[in-house]
Parts: sequence; C-alpha cells; structure tokens
Amino acid sequence: MTTSLSEEHLVGLVALGVIPWIGWTLRRGLRESRLPIGRTYVMRGERPSVFAALAMLYVAAALLMAWISYDQLLESLI
Repeated sequence: MTTSLSEEHLVGLVALGVIPWIGWTLRRGLRESRLPIGRTYVMRGERPSVFAALAMLYVAAALLMAWISYDQLLESLI
C-alpha cells in the first residue's frame, strides 16, 4: 500500500503536535508528584519505583513521537 506525501506530512505533524502535550503532562506530573495513568494517578510518595517507570515511559513516548515526526516530515524531503 502506498501513501501520498500529504498523508506522511499529516502523520508527521500530528506526531510533532503530541510531543508538547507529553512534555507538559510529564512536567506537571513531576511538579505535583503524581503522573496520570488512565483515569487515576500514580503518586511518587506511595509507589516511587512505579512512578519512575511511568516517567520513563512518558520520556520514551516523547522520543518515539520525535522519531516518527522526523521520519515522516524530514525523510520525505530527502
């Protein structure tokens, strides 16, 4: 299946737009010592190892979105 250039740009722009949201959620969670997961929160004081693992997952998600946006936006120009 082939995709057009505009579809690749749309996916890249959506991935690029998700990065600030992930960063905002992570920054707010670190400041308030609670990270959202589903409809609940993981508190740093109650479960520090789970909190750290969830924070790493947020960072990994941001890095993955950055890689997807790079791949879709910049690689299509080369």
